[in-house]
Amino acid sequence: MIKYGYLIILILLASSCRNDDLVIDDSTVFRYNEHANITTLDPAFAKDQRNIWACNLIYNGLVKLDKNLEVVPDLASSWNVSEDALIYTFKLKEDVYFHENNSIAKARKVTATDFKYSLERLSDPSVASNGAWVMTHVKEIQATDAETLIIHLKQPFPAFLGLLTMKYCSVVMPEAVEHFGNEFRSNPVGTGPFYLKRWEENVKMVLRRNANYHEKDDAGNALPYLEAVAITFKSDKQSEFLEYAQGNLDFINAIDPSYKDELLTTTGELKPKYESTTNLIKAPFLNTEYLGLYLDSNTPELQSKLLRQAINKGFDRVKMIKYLRNNIGIPATSGLIPAGLPAGGVVKGYEYNINEAQRLVKQYITETGDTNPEITITTGANYLDLCEFIQKELEKIGITTSVEVMPPSTLRQNRSEGKLDIFRSSWIADYPDAENYLSLGYSKNFSPNGPNYTHFKNETYDQLYEQALSLPNAEDRKALYIQMDSIIINEAPIVPLYYDESVRFISKKVTGLETNAVNMLDLARVRKSE
Repeated sequence: MIKYGYLIILILLASSCRNDDLVIDDSTVFRYNEHANITTLDPAFAKDQRNIWACNLIYNGLVKLDKNLEVVPDLASSWNVSEDALIYTFKLKEDVYFHENNSIAKARKVTATDFKYSLERLSDPSVASNGAWVMTHVKEIQATDAETLIIHLKQPFPAFLGLLTMKYCSVVMPEAVEHFGNEFRSNPVGTGPFYLKRWEENVKMVLRRNANYHEKDDAGNALPYLEAVAITFKSDKQSEFLEYAQGNLDFINAIDPSYKDELLTTTGELKPKYESTTNLIKAPFLNTEYLGLYLDSNTPELQSKLLRQAINKGFDRVKMIKYLRNNIGIPATSGLIPAGLPAGGVVKGYEYNINEAQRLVKQYITETGDTNPEITITTGANYLDLCEFIQKELEKIGITTSVEVMPPSTLRQNRSEGKLDIFRSSWIADYPDAENYLSLGYSKNFSPNGPNYTHFKNETYDQLYEQALSLPNAEDRKALYIQMDSIIINEAPIVPLYYDESVRFISKKVTGLETNAVNMLDLARVRKSE
């Protein structure tokens, strides 16, 4: 008798010309749910985690990040940087092939010209890629032969190699892009460990093993070990958890209020009833959760540094994380830059001090005559409990606080347009350099054209930021980064809440699933047992 799991995989993989008509052993299929849905498989639009994860399974770039956030080779076998830090020369690995696609041609070898096309495509206005900004520093790209790619920069940018690890910079097959046009989003042709077999939008996606994948393990065995990846799109997190509990998913990522108390103790440990079936993996995650204060607002409370500092000192981050997040995350009592990056965790931030917070509020009232300071915090539903906690705490120091809830897409739009006084937000590192975080305070990055959603402007900060971009030495940049982080904390255009941790609940049937501080999903070396 065929197991239920085998039947599902047989149904999903039916109708094929690449031996996909065979029954797939369920122990070779990795299953996860993407509650936010996958919207594209074109890496030029791999902006957020849902699409980045899928693209990471299908594509490769020149370089990638290892589990220690070091830049290591991907399809580049080696590279060198000129002394003036303006010229990056990459040598490509030999015998790396694109996926076979019956609509285009047989699989063919990847060349430097393919990388030139893929990178230049990002800045093509007709493409309108979310990753166009990655090419801001690039002056020219040359493919001098099949295996040599040379990138010329306009000016030195120390984090450039880190930028190239982003999935935007994946190599795509040019003739597939030209053939499919806008439908390349659902007809991807890459070089990664898996290729797209089937995508029923809003329902499920199936990826199959790429038999021509270039990587091997240390023993010389071909990767990946898995035969397939099955992804569902259930939007309800409680339903996702139930699927995992029933053995229909192999892991769930992150915690959700709907099931956190079922899985975790108040101290953040796995509850005994799940210890026989589940491994809990917690790791630092380069994500700072914060409240942003829009400084171009007409609300007088936001113009006062006294009140901004009072908000920062007026609630207990340690208690908030313990009771509302089951100790998942690190209370943000340092700066904007999270620990794990150079300069991260160095600057002394704000700790809970109700007496000092009350004193600052009273000083604000004395100086302004505003006897009833009022603020409004806007958040998405998933963070409502945190904002309501802050609301109650701020009432105790004399700040009347309202909380409004918006759908995430509406919140993002209004945040970008400067329509929200105070907004709950987060910043996940695009690449492992503190400059990525500090760009949030650079005045030339004002939203809606950049990530400075608070419209914070400080001349000294801007000078330090620009100076840091010209320094090739990491230690020299670190000193400037610390100064900038100190300015952010002192001026208080943001209220750091916590530095996130990635949390994965993984079936004990799964081995080899590692993570890093950008929470990438890499399944090339994952195995499953019966």
